[in-house]
Amino acid sequence: MDSNSHSNSHVLIFPFPVQGHVSCMLKLAELLCLSGLHVTFLNSDIIHRRLLRYTDVVSRFSRYPGFRFETISDGLPPDHPRSGNRVVDIFDSIKMVTKPMFREMLLPGGCLNCGSRPPVSGVIADGIMCFTIDVAKEVGIPVYLFRTVSASCFWAFYCIPKLIESGDLPIKEDDEMDRLLSGVTGMEKYLRLRDLPSFCRASDLSDRGFQVVTSETQETYRANGLILNTFEDLEESALVQIRKHIPNIYAIGPLHAHLKSRLEARMTSPPRSSNSLWEEDRTCMTWLDEQSRKSVIYVSFGSMTMLSREELIEFWYGLVNSRKKFLWVVRPNSVAGDGQNFPAQLLEGTMERGYMVRWAPQEEVLAHPAVGGFLTHSGWNSTLESIVAAVPMICWPYYADQQVNSRLVGEVWKLGFDMKDICDRVVVEKIVKDLMDEKRDELIRPVDRMMKLARRSVVEDGTSYSNLNRLIEDIKTSTKKK
Repeated sequence: MDSNSHSNSHVLIFPFPVQGHVSCMLKLAELLCLSGLHVTFLNSDIIHRRLLRYTDVVSRFSRYPGFRFETISDGLPPDHPRSGNRVVDIFDSIKMVTKPMFREMLLPGGCLNCGSRPPVSGVIADGIMCFTIDVAKEVGIPVYLFRTVSASCFWAFYCIPKLIESGDLPIKEDDEMDRLLSGVTGMEKYLRLRDLPSFCRASDLSDRGFQVVTSETQETYRANGLILNTFEDLEESALVQIRKHIPNIYAIGPLHAHLKSRLEARMTSPPRSSNSLWEEDRTCMTWLDEQSRKSVIYVSFGSMTMLSREELIEFWYGLVNSRKKFLWVVRPNSVAGDGQNFPAQLLEGTMERGYMVRWAPQEEVLAHPAVGGFLTHSGWNSTLESIVAAVPMICWPYYADQQVNSRLVGEVWKLGFDMKDICDRVVVEKIVKDLMDEKRDELIRPVDRMMKLARRSVVEDGTSYSNLNRLIEDIKTSTKKK
């Protein structure tokens, strides 16, 4: 496959160093390569080593002569877990260690501007690393921020100062968590205190995670534009509100479907690809091939969620007792506490109806005809992948934006059920049965409708297709002006 003839535009893409952010920004990088832009992807050292170990990312991007990888330190020791609540440590280390290194790399004569390629003429940076705005402006190039959360979550973050002013935050011990909030305009009819991003549950507003996401979100207006992995039909209400404060928005998602669509327009059969930081166990695909249509519930809590042993046991009993087939991803080191001596009933039930792996090729799993439901942590990538595959969801959010996403899935889009803040085997069993049998008919129509809207957005003349073209043209135009 040949990309378009190269322009002089050279874009630097710089993700926050965790799985979900890196994965979708790699998809954006490939979309930009298809348009003929030079692209440099700046990974943390540890992320890049894991990509090299578990994926074909280097050979895949070798199709694009204008692409290259560069690496930078995230400032943490190699044995740091970089997951669960410890992910907040990355914010501080990036500010202390990565920021000055990034500046040196981007300045004239730095490694990002050496060699025969055009100098960097624009930056697409993760939206929770706003220090990139100062560095890019110092160099005199435009910077676009990419927020990997839903537009609705971004808007909730943006409204945090208003929620503080109204007294809704910080959350008090006697607060009714199911109380509706009036401070997030456009979401007053369904957003409860319980549905705010997890950082908002801090009892102390000086909490580091709360401070970072609040301050970084408020800085977004300083960038040349905001890129979001969503589409207009899905989050029109939130996008309308955000545009009142940040007019230049590029809603270009779902990125995985967008990339697939543009690749298929150029190739008869695009090669399978992965951006995973763990080794994918493909034996689960063989197991799925042996199952009946829509008979399996897929279970995965993503790359960051940490379960206690007690939570693991409750989910496990709920799945086994539902008597439904299940494929469950249990990520390495994702369960705290003793991992031995599980009840015989669970082991026997899994032998009969289940299959457990350490990591799975999720997009392929969700697209498999045997999969009829998804028990998910409601990460935004997972949510979009489920929407495109027309798979209804059971949502058990853990962190960050996931609380907002799960409310949208259950209450607004009617694409599944929101089980947040509950981890009980009886409830799990009932909701699994509801999703797979009892209430399946009421989910089919909204799930099918949203799938069609998602796929329509990324084909020629679709809203996301047009927004991506506009982003590409804006990058090229700014290069010419420079």
